[in-house]
Amino acid sequence: MPKRSLVFLVAAAAAFVPRVAATQTPQDIARWEQRASRVTITRDDWGIAHVRGHTDADAVFGALYAQAEDDFNRIEANYINSLGRLAEAEGASQIWRDLRTKLFIHPDTLAKLYTGSPDWLKQLMDAFADGLNFYLYKHPEVKPRVITHFEPWMVLSLGAGQGAWGNVNLDELAAFYGRVPMPARRDGMGEDDGQASEPLGSNSIAIAPKNTLNGHALLWLNPHTSFFFRSELQMTSDEGLNAYGAVTWGHIFVHQGFNPTAGWQHTTSGVDNVDEFLETVTQRGDGYVYKHGAREIPMTTARVTVPYRTAAGMADTTFTVYYTGHGPIVRSVGDRWVSISQRNSPVDNLIHSYTTTKAKNYADMRQIMEVYPSGGNTMVADAEGNIAYFPANYIPRRDTSFDWTKPVDGSDPATDYQGRLALDETPVLVNPATGWLYNANNWPWSAAGESSLKRSDYPVYVDRGTEESPRGYHALRVLPGHTDFTMTSLTAAAFDSYLPAFATMLPSLIKAYDALPATDSLKTALAKQMTVLGAWDYRWGINSVATSLAVFWGTEVFRRVGSEARAAGMSSVTYVAQRASHADLLQSLAAASDKLAADFGNWQTPWGDINRFQRLNNDIEPRFDDAKPSIAVPFTSARWGSLASFGAQAYPNTKKWYGTSGNSFVAVVEFGDSVRARAVTAGGESGDVNSPHFNDQAERYATGNLRTVYFYPSQLTGHTERVYHPGS
Repeated sequence: MPKRSLVFLVAAAAAFVPRVAATQTPQDIARWEQRASRVTITRDDWGIAHVRGHTDADAVFGALYAQAEDDFNRIEANYINSLGRLAEAEGASQIWRDLRTKLFIHPDTLAKLYTGSPDWLKQLMDAFADGLNFYLYKHPEVKPRVITHFEPWMVLSLGAGQGAWGNVNLDELAAFYGRVPMPARRDGMGEDDGQASEPLGSNSIAIAPKNTLNGHALLWLNPHTSFFFRSELQMTSDEGLNAYGAVTWGHIFVHQGFNPTAGWQHTTSGVDNVDEFLETVTQRGDGYVYKHGAREIPMTTARVTVPYRTAAGMADTTFTVYYTGHGPIVRSVGDRWVSISQRNSPVDNLIHSYTTTKAKNYADMRQIMEVYPSGGNTMVADAEGNIAYFPANYIPRRDTSFDWTKPVDGSDPATDYQGRLALDETPVLVNPATGWLYNANNWPWSAAGESSLKRSDYPVYVDRGTEESPRGYHALRVLPGHTDFTMTSLTAAAFDSYLPAFATMLPSLIKAYDALPATDSLKTALAKQMTVLGAWDYRWGINSVATSLAVFWGTEVFRRVGSEARAAGMSSVTYVAQRASHADLLQSLAAASDKLAADFGNWQTPWGDINRFQRLNNDIEPRFDDAKPSIAVPFTSARWGSLASFGAQAYPNTKKWYGTSGNSFVAVVEFGDSVRARAVTAGGESGDVNSPHFNDQAERYATGNLRTVYFYPSQLTGHTERVYHPGS
């Protein structure tokens, strides 16, 4: 059997029934009030909470209370999703999504993991639940959709999956467990073409002291997530905690941020650490066995109940789900079942993330990585002048004769994992000679320019990327050759307006146009458009007509050739540049021109008239309105190579494009004798439409005008709106 590289979080024969909300006892209230008296929350003039407690657990209690004040709705939404309880809120349409979650986690198992956790970690989890329950006690007007009482073990569910859940196709899951018609299958796991869809992920940049004007290391934090996904706050305690940055709603640690001497930023890329196995399954009596070598092994089963809301009240449905030694069964291919393998270690994940916030330097970060591996990349800079890039270092050791991008034969013992790669066997980069590091969800083989590591020195599954990405090319353009970086100039580099994708693709369009006969109707119809594009410097801008025309053209041509690009194993950018037909290129420009004219009256519409930031309400699924105020945003989707990302689109009721993802929390940090930082959070800190901090950072967000971070108490002088204890 394969070595067990994951923890099955669905207990055998266990059916979960939602627990009735607990009623707080006098003892609970007394404990909460006592804890609250040891916590101080200072709100600065941007509404950001600076939480101080006597112990780390006190700080966690205060941070969760402050987050709930800002946006309890998003906290509950995160846990509704991470616990597989969305159907309880939204009805039967979410049954399969909840079943997918429950294949990987189960409350009974999480409760056992909590019980077995180190005492210090249990104290933090207790404080998490107490902070949220105290908030609900103090705010009876708040009516949760599903979760009326929080248990300490719930925090283990948030982020426990480390990425595999999204690789499980819901239609295929329903086809297997619901016996509904089988949908068409993709060639492999994941989305069809990351270049043709809105890229998700983040940018990170670290600059060594030798490349900075002040001789201090710099760190750029630029998560590309959905807007309003994280809270910006500070957590401080008398036990040495002092972390500032972005905190996922409802979590207990700063996910991306810094402390007085070190900073960390996470990205994702093409590491292959989630695999599918084709299982050979035979029915034996009332159960099933699966083949592994010459053996037939009984399949593990579990009963999973999914409650769901109906017009008449709550109902539920129960499934028998199946597991092999590789993981849960998620679909079938012909007569073979498919299991999925991932690392699923919630306690280790939480220890890794929390202890990172207290790491003093690169050496501490490295030690954490060695003991508690990460499924994502981490960029580090510290006050000692170190910069480092840790790629995802949970990587199973596998036989490279197999193509791990596709399901492998689970019955063949040669596909068994052989432990995992040690940290030194992954492409870690520390203090490269170039003096800079970056990752933009691309491969690691260009992370330090000329000082980068060689792909040939590592197993192919260390990264599945086949070519450099547009954002990667952009970083390689703006980072080399500078020895005078400052916080200001690094920010300018990260907001550089160049769009490498169009610099790559437009020459093919120009060539196609030049090849048209003079008598062709497109020669005349597209003449003015080609003049605009031919004179363009490939830079976005609010007043740029070329940006509008190029984005609409690129979107249309990607739609036309996306399937061909996938079949060729190429990104859409490369396919358009090298293989797209002249007809597709030119007809896409004609269609883009027509679309612009139909939606905005003229194809010569400036980009800022189209690309807008708008925050009207705090719905999880936002609504937009062309008739209401919005702000022009100059930067584009990351798919075109813009480091500053704004993932926008039109909606059924709009012509303008509104962003919902991309630059969210953005920060630049300098580490010296003291730490300095500037940051901006999309929209603002509060989810309350009546709060002055609901949208007070929108203009800064759109212009890249980062505000000063008040990290030290002295910086809060003159910038404080309120100081209070939770519940007061």
